Amino acid sequence: MHNFTEIVETCVQSTLQALEVRNSKIIDVLDTQSDTSSIKAIQVIQTQKVILAVGAFSIFEAYVQDIFSCKDGFKVANKTLVDLGELELKERFDDFYLAINVLKHGKGRSYEALLKKKEQLPFRVKEYDESFFDEGDVSEIMVLIDVDDDFVRGCAEIINKVSTVINIAHTDLCK
Repeated sequence: MHNFTEIVETCVQSTLQALEVRNSKIIDVLDTQSDTSSIKAIQVIQTQKVILAVGAFSIFEAYVQDIFSCKDGFKVANKTLVDLGELELKERFDDFYLAINVLKHGKGRSYEALLKKKEQLPFRVKEYDESFFDEGDVSEIMVLIDVDDDFVRGCAEIINKVSTVINIAHTDLCK
């Protein structure tokens, strides 16, 4: 089987490229005419990015659960990262994991945890009193995390890094 993270990264890159091509065509239309279907189309693109990020993390969790034959793959992944002294990687993984939880569930413990460290995050989190990330951006959808291309790429990157570490640990355990 192909390397899991290679497939995820390739999927993310190719999907983002396709979405950018589609988005550019819609923006060209919006430059000359403003219609509801074009605005909905660019909002659909934003929604596809959310689905891509959440889906990649969900599949990664299943992958980790399979590797370690466990029910809570991310708990085992975090323990493995701590055991190996990969504390910075664990913290960054936690940030993205919390962001994915916020995308799936909305306001709650994960959202509160991200707000406490908002300034240190590599992505934007909407405050309680914010209605928009960028007022006037018609592509914006109602989410609490700004899911731009960098966020989606960040998800793929963190999946790759964590996967690399846990695969080495798993291989060492199986020797």
